[in-house]
Amino acid sequence: MGRIKPTEFPGRSGAVGFFVPHREEVKRMETCIDRLKQYLTDNAVYYEVQSHRQVFTIQEVAAELHESGEHVAKVFIARADGQLVMLVLPAPHHVDFERAAKALGVHSVQRAREAEFAYLFPDCDVGAMPPFGNLYKLPVYLDCTLAEQPVLVFQAGSHRATMKIAMADYFRLASPTIADFAHQPEPAPEMA
Repeated sequence: MGRIKPTEFPGRSGAVGFFVPHREEVKRMETCIDRLKQYLTDNAVYYEVQSHRQVFTIQEVAAELHESGEHVAKVFIARADGQLVMLVLPAPHHVDFERAAKALGVHSVQRAREAEFAYLFPDCDVGAMPPFGNLYKLPVYLDCTLAEQPVLVFQAGSHRATMKIAMADYFRLASPTIADFAHQPEPAPEMA
């Protein structure tokens, strides 16, 4: 509802148009940040919204905000034995697929392609999903290194806005499963 959908025109091979919803439908469609603000407010959570220039990697987000990447959440959508799951880890870390499979108790974990999950997040820019898989009917796994942080900074559905909340509030609302699946890459050797 409220999304522009491609539509084939009958009798016109290959012709595609777009269905544009009525204004009333468009007004009802929430943005991700509006949805998060309401959710956090309804659950008595203090939050901060931070705006920044448009950036596309979570490390760039951390740099823009002058935040430690250790408490900035990277949301990684994966397939665990074919089921979509949300993995949440510190910005500078990477998913170790073997450790993830062991931690999740599955045979294999693989990166999901954006085309496989973008439809689950109709109110978000692709790649800017918040770490609340519970709002999108996805199981959430939080890496143990991020779980140790006092606060959590995360993208709020766009490449221009983030939110910050206490980690205790995140635990209470998202109910993530704590797991050990991330590793920090080795620093590049210094050039002499």
